[in-house]
Amino acid sequence: MADALPMTVDEYVQAHCTPADDVLRELAAETVALFPDAAGMQVSHDEGQLLTMLVRLTGAAYAVEVGVFTGYSALCIARGLPAHGKLLACDVSEEWTGLAREYWQRAGVEHLIDLRIAPAIETLHALPADPVVDFAFVDADKTGYPQYYESLVPRLRPGGLLVLDNVLQGGHVLDPAPERPAHAVVQQLNETVLGDDRVESVMLQVRDGVTLIRKR
Repeated sequence: MADALPMTVDEYVQAHCTPADDVLRELAAETVALFPDAAGMQVSHDEGQLLTMLVRLTGAAYAVEVGVFTGYSALCIARGLPAHGKLLACDVSEEWTGLAREYWQRAGVEHLIDLRIAPAIETLHALPADPVVDFAFVDADKTGYPQYYESLVPRLRPGGLLVLDNVLQGGHVLDPAPERPAHAVVQQLNETVLGDDRVESVMLQVRDGVTLIRKR
């Protein structure tokens, strides 16, 4: 959705967030250099700042991330956690997360992050069923979103926050009959969230759409 805005507006938004430090800037640049075809999966600076602020505002100590890529969002989440906090980070790529580990170490947050290389749904299902998750961020394969959602909501504490990324799918959630499976799945999940009486939610036009979901 950022492409739908004049570049001057995007530049203005980026310029009016707390500036990224050298670690975040260099991670973003190295991700583009090493993985140019996949670099679009990396969250933007403003979204990273939003994640850090949300973690701090909710007072989260135990967080879960589904979809790590090269670790930008995980770094932002970890920076919002207290000294005793923990982030369970789920991904399937040793190559992408190898770069993530380097930058987590540089940022001094590696001790806060428990990286699990396995299908995320298996990692989530292996967690205790108790509602102990304070904060969760999902930015992975879109067709897996419904499973991640149904696995995470029962594990959120009351008042816990789940953040879903890419909920607009470039505007294709407005299509009457989406052609791509990812578009159709996210479109349906958006309706599921809206009708789920376990939660309250707000959808924001941040980048490709972000939904904040609070457990009642």
